[in-house]
Amino acid sequence: MTIQTIIDQTFDAQKKAFLSGKTADVSTRLTLLERFKRVILEHKQEIYQALDSDLGKTPDIIDMAEIGAVTEEIDVMLENLATWTVDEVFPLTGAFEGSEGRIRAEPYGVVYIIGPFNYPFNLTLTPLIGAIAAGNTAILKPSESTPATSAVIKKVVEKTFDADIVTVIEGGRTENEILLAKPFDFFFFTGSPNVGKIVMKAAADQLAPVVLELGGKCPVVVFEDADSDLLVERLAFTKFLNSGQTCVAPDYLLVPTSIKSSVIEKLINTLRRDYEGKNIGKVVSERQIEKLAGYLEKTRGRVLLGGDYQENSRQFSATVVSDVEWDDALMQDEIFGPILPIITYDDLATVRKNIIEHHEKPLALYVFSRNEQAALDFISTIQSGDAQINDALTHAMCPQLPFGGIGPSGMGKYHGKTSFDIYSHKRSIRTVKA
Repeated sequence: MTIQTIIDQTFDAQKKAFLSGKTADVSTRLTLLERFKRVILEHKQEIYQALDSDLGKTPDIIDMAEIGAVTEEIDVMLENLATWTVDEVFPLTGAFEGSEGRIRAEPYGVVYIIGPFNYPFNLTLTPLIGAIAAGNTAILKPSESTPATSAVIKKVVEKTFDADIVTVIEGGRTENEILLAKPFDFFFFTGSPNVGKIVMKAAADQLAPVVLELGGKCPVVVFEDADSDLLVERLAFTKFLNSGQTCVAPDYLLVPTSIKSSVIEKLINTLRRDYEGKNIGKVVSERQIEKLAGYLEKTRGRVLLGGDYQENSRQFSATVVSDVEWDDALMQDEIFGPILPIITYDDLATVRKNIIEHHEKPLALYVFSRNEQAALDFISTIQSGDAQINDALTHAMCPQLPFGGIGPSGMGKYHGKTSFDIYSHKRSIRTVKA
């Protein structure tokens, strides 16, 4: 049987199941989510092994950023879904006084979810949870760059769901092109802006809604009054987690000239103590290793730490580069690796101008300052998907906070209640009493 035939039959089966009302009942959705969590936890060891093989992730990181992120999202749905699915009913006023309004959350239909390689378990399955909670069926395509994790995702899904509710299609460009040509009711993509444009065109052909979770160079702006110990602690963890392969990782650091020396000294000391010579995970491919090495060959900045790599084992050391300018090779594209460029500044207004000019609308903006209002004021002058004060990256793991980009960093948000909402068509119903 050809892959075209498999995809055609899978899509048709899911459409039929959806139209039959198989996923309509809220108790059915809750049962599926409960079973999903149980199956995931039963396969923890296999998930550990897969993510270690693909990306060199350790169990503590997997528990936090992969398995834990998924199960916490399920818990939020289990706790709240019965409330979220109740119709909102209210009396209408004005010219419509005497009649009743009703807003009902209804599923869209068959959803196509395309997962990325960097957090392949989390970022493939967390979008699925919202789709199931809202009553949709779904076809998933995990990243072909993380084959071991793709295989375990397929196994966990098949042990949880009937194929006409959720199916995993493994593969690469060929499979994706066939899938994108199907008349899905909703598209969800996490990955690069270039592929995001292709997905958006496919969604446009179907006049279907789309969520794009992309990326961008996320700046860290340090104010003169920042707690430098806190800055270094959070920066070291969030920049080098998963070898820097996180879409909301700090991409570059902006430090006032007045505190540059002390911040760099503390950062280098911390990295030498905790990261130098240690495995911080695997870069996804030898090709990406070569790309990162190319940045270091071209940069005019000064490499203060790291720069070492091993292509065969896909290891790249935690690297810090100072004296970087805005037109440097390191400042052209999202780095997506364990290299931290440092730019010094004297004027916040110039910082704002350069961020907007060079990296408009990043996925996240980070500000470190003891003055919360000053930080909020600065954040309000720069558009970004999301922002944090005195931390980085972690907002993307919080089910209570909608997560997503804007413009080149993406469109649409998800997590928690927002996930249920994006996958639900809010249908208005007016009743005139007979």
